[in-house]
Amino acid sequence: MNPLHRVIEALLFSSERPLSAAECTKYLKGAVESAPEDDEVRALAKTKQDEIAQAMRELHDEYASQQRGFCLVESAAGWKVVTSAESAPWVRQLFPENRPARLSPSALETLAIVAYRQPIARADIEAVRGVNVDGVMQTLTEKGVIRITGRAEVPGRPLLYGTTEYFLEHFSLRSLDELPNCAELRRVDLPKASADTDQQTLPLDSPAAAAGENGADLPAEAEAQLEPAT
Repeated sequence: MNPLHRVIEALLFSSERPLSAAECTKYLKGAVESAPEDDEVRALAKTKQDEIAQAMRELHDEYASQQRGFCLVESAAGWKVVTSAESAPWVRQLFPENRPARLSPSALETLAIVAYRQPIARADIEAVRGVNVDGVMQTLTEKGVIRITGRAEVPGRPLLYGTTEYFLEHFSLRSLDELPNCAELRRVDLPKASADTDQQTLPLDSPAAAAGENGADLPAEAEAQLEPAT
């Protein structure tokens, strides 16, 4: 394995969060301070960001071709080493009491509406689904997959919702444009809340609003399993 691949692999394996090429570039340069006399360290510190990005893609392809028990996945936040989906039945045995809860069909439907039509108000989601979504929205907010993004410029200024970076990471998406049939589904006409519909106007000190200020079909590989965001 060439030295750059080896170092990138070590960084990705050691990190608890996704790493971008820009971050890895910074770490390669920073290593010179701790090992200024090491020729390899000095040589790798000169690596350009696009070369590191290419090395990450090559590692991804290498792991995939060798059918290892782990793989590299890219999200909006960067690259991360994860266990392969095929290894899930055995890996789950290591964490018998830490099984992620599945989202209900109603929660998945609501999440899909938010993902494809964000920013969107609760009343507009209810106009599409035909049912109250207060409980579902609270669940999705607590799980860290949606957040409050602002308020609509209409009477009552209802809260607007959108997805989070954790949503992209969980479903292994680099951007919302990678959602299945994204362009087509964004153009579909959906029911809208009437002007006299009671819009949600939570106070800014409510739990849902605080969470927002801090922070159709979805990809099948995630299997609708979500752990609370940390």
